[in-house]
Amino acid sequence: MSDGITWMGRHQYTPPSGVPGMLGGISLTLARGVETDEFVINLGADPEELPARTPCRELRVPVGQPGRSSSDLHRAMYGTSGEWSYVLEDWGMATWATGYQGKVESMLPTEGEEIVCLSASRFSPPALIIHAPETRSYQAEFGTDTGQGSAFDAALNAAGAVFPSLPEAGEEEVVAYFEEHGGRLPELVFLAVGSYTGVVIEQEAVVAGELPGFLVAST
Repeated sequence: MSDGITWMGRHQYTPPSGVPGMLGGISLTLARGVETDEFVINLGADPEELPARTPCRELRVPVGQPGRSSSDLHRAMYGTSGEWSYVLEDWGMATWATGYQGKVESMLPTEGEEIVCLSASRFSPPALIIHAPETRSYQAEFGTDTGQGSAFDAALNAAGAVFPSLPEAGEEEVVAYFEEHGGRLPELVFLAVGSYTGVVIEQEAVVAGELPGFLVAST
């Protein structure tokens, strides 16, 4: 039975386990209205290597030289589900999110596209949600919505992924709610995004590293 993409949220706090592919701490970027290869090339994939569709488990990240910093290249894997393209990364951030925030031209949302990005933001918490319908983008932390009253926000609320916050709720209520439900927050966010997009990504294929992959540089 498919678990959509909710399983990724369930494993957000799972430490790296040496699997051939990915399991814990996955950042997810979804895009529609743009061709898949074009999207991953915009993220930094080598266009000459894409036709090989090399499984992620077979990618080899260059090792840093003695006395020098290690490589800033990371594995990513990608695919399609319905009308959406997706990119998975487990190095701590979503490349699209860092590029978008850094105003990298190839990663800015354009007319006719829609992007949904869930970035683990391991090195700069909290985890972020970015929704970019057309040329505008809206950002929220896990536990909140974008404030736009959109169908995307409705999906977050329906999944229980929007938690009480100040000043609408009292401090004691907010703290108590996070203590009781905070551990499930990533799961609820991924549940909401899966409901909104209809995307299904099979856990077994991701863990095994069977999906095509590419190397991407930290931006």
